[in-house]
Amino acid sequence: MLKYIAKRVLVTIPVLIGVVFLIFVMLSVVPGDPLTVMMGEKIKVDVIERLSETMHLNDPWYIRFVWYLRDVVLHGDFGMSYKLMRSVSSLIANAFPKTLMLAVTAAVLSWIVGIPAGIVSAVRKNSLVDHLFMGFALCGVSIPAFSVGMLLQNIFNGILPVSGFASPIHLILPAMVLGWNAAGTIARLTRSSLLEVLEDDYIRTARAKGLAPLPVILGHALKNSLLPVITMMAIQISSLLSGAVITETLFSIPGIGRLTVDAINGRDMPLLQGTVIFTTTVIIAGNLVADILYSVVDPRIRVEGGK
Repeated sequence: MLKYIAKRVLVTIPVLIGVVFLIFVMLSVVPGDPLTVMMGEKIKVDVIERLSETMHLNDPWYIRFVWYLRDVVLHGDFGMSYKLMRSVSSLIANAFPKTLMLAVTAAVLSWIVGIPAGIVSAVRKNSLVDHLFMGFALCGVSIPAFSVGMLLQNIFNGILPVSGFASPIHLILPAMVLGWNAAGTIARLTRSSLLEVLEDDYIRTARAKGLAPLPVILGHALKNSLLPVITMMAIQISSLLSGAVITETLFSIPGIGRLTVDAINGRDMPLLQGTVIFTTTVIIAGNLVADILYSVVDPRIRVEGGK
């Protein structure tokens, strides 16, 4: 098990370095002068030259990348925001707990709704209940988050908070918006996986022995059918963290997504670079956790991965 985990961790290191490199290069070639963003349009030429020298903006991009990578890896320092004149790391640290709370709430909501819906749909295959649940899941997968958010804001305006982040009750509508898509994915995956397991020989054997349908489903089929669902659940948390941009903007939640949008609008490249790298790292870490979790649940993965 430790050998498998070590192998997966070592694989992610060059991926992270590659991601940081690509994001750094892409944002470095974006048109725009950071000093103009920082100090305004009327900054003098001699001031620009002096500050460019002080901030090493005149250095070649590969030199700046090496220094940037050193600061990120050794000190967790993403630089200074041009617009807010604050450390990007501190801005991310303040915003991330709100995004994490929203993502976890949405994920739990999607699991509570999606798994039972998938089980019922599989048990009642091709029934009216199955069609209703899968239709609901299809809507969740297909309808854009901003459309769902605007619809819920109009429906629940005056009943539930539609903006801000002052109390846990403010999470209800954003979590519903963010979790609906995830719930649809979980429901469809649970249904298809359970239907596949129900066709296996050991399930037919259990039925032939006279076991009641409920013990067969809950005691035998469900345990094996949830393996891919568990993996998807772990991946979804990281994807929900990165997918909160629209939801946070729509509901005025000061999280990572809103911070990224503000960085784009203000052409604040260090802040945008920091939020994108941080979010990408979270996604890669989530996929790593999903791989490890899957190997814990299914030892066959562990054996094959350790070869």
